[in-house]
Amino acid sequence: MALDYKIIGKRLKKARLDKNLTQEQLSEKLEISIPFLSRIETGSSPVNLKRLNQICSLLDISESSILNGASKEPNKYLINDFNELFKNCSPDKLKLVYDVAKLIIEQ
Repeated sequence: MALDYKIIGKRLKKARLDKNLTQEQLSEKLEISIPFLSRIETGSSPVNLKRLNQICSLLDISESSILNGASKEPNKYLINDFNELFKNCSPDKLKLVYDVAKLIIEQ
């Protein structure tokens, strides 16, 4: 399975914001440019494992939570990602997603 750098970037950005750090502050600690950090957070630049480890260490978050949305509670896998995705959806779109998910699960 290929890594989805957009999802990884979103998770990294959320972790950075949760720590109340700006891109400038984090990029300074990482000794990288702000534009490079921005590209990582948008998923337009892949992040290697060494750099990911460094970022996760600074943000005090596990690599597994960034890479696959793993949680300390396995049944909560991707819940935060779904909540973020659905936050701005219209009721009609939410109903459509629900109906499609229900069909997939029932098969």
